[in-house]
Amino acid sequence: MTSQEKADIYSFLKAASSAVLGFEDTGFSSEITFSDDPAMDKNPPVETRARERISLDTLYGKIRSCRNCQLHAGRTNAVPGEGVQNPLVMVIGEGPGEDEDKTGRPFVGKAGQLLDKMLSAISLDRNKNCYIANIVKCRPPNNRTPFPEEAESCSGYLQAQIHILKPKAILAMGRTAVQNLMKTDEGINALRGKILDLNGIPLLATYHPSALLRNVDLKRPAWNDLKVFREKLLTICPDYEK
Repeated sequence: MTSQEKADIYSFLKAASSAVLGFEDTGFSSEITFSDDPAMDKNPPVETRARERISLDTLYGKIRSCRNCQLHAGRTNAVPGEGVQNPLVMVIGEGPGEDEDKTGRPFVGKAGQLLDKMLSAISLDRNKNCYIANIVKCRPPNNRTPFPEEAESCSGYLQAQIHILKPKAILAMGRTAVQNLMKTDEGINALRGKILDLNGIPLLATYHPSALLRNVDLKRPAWNDLKVFREKLLTICPDYEK
């Protein structure tokens, strides 16, 4: 297959993905070049220039009007996310709950209050160096776990956020978040507490704050996870705590 044929296939798949997600031109992906040498394709495509053709505000508008899955029918508000631009850490949870659905903001209920305390313990703050989002942007009925097709419907929005924000590290809160991000069926106990790699971004998973509210015995291992994450952050940005 020639480099031009590869590029044509890539353009087709990108356009198809954009159409499914409701974007005229996503532009989240970096410009990619292809080689006529098959051996070159064993490695990821070469990034040449990041073209950010969509802003967060535009993305938020797309999310708030999204009807890609059944969750839109029961929402009061979609919950795109909130935080700082170019954050040190992007925190990703499962999905909005009742309080989040009412306010349109992520992690504002009891679990959100605990999350803020967890972040503060390692010098992180949604208003200073973090951005908070979820796997799905609309509340699942009765706060159930999102179905795979619902998570897939929202995945393009989350990938767009990651591309635009360019976090230095990701903190995945709970099983649903880490399984969807890492494309794995492994449980949270097997995945938590160690630095994983998400397309070049360091990622650590720990228990969701709501799990800690249900089972206080999980607080100590969660704290140990956060200490591992803090050590990684210090290697990325040694003065982030100042």
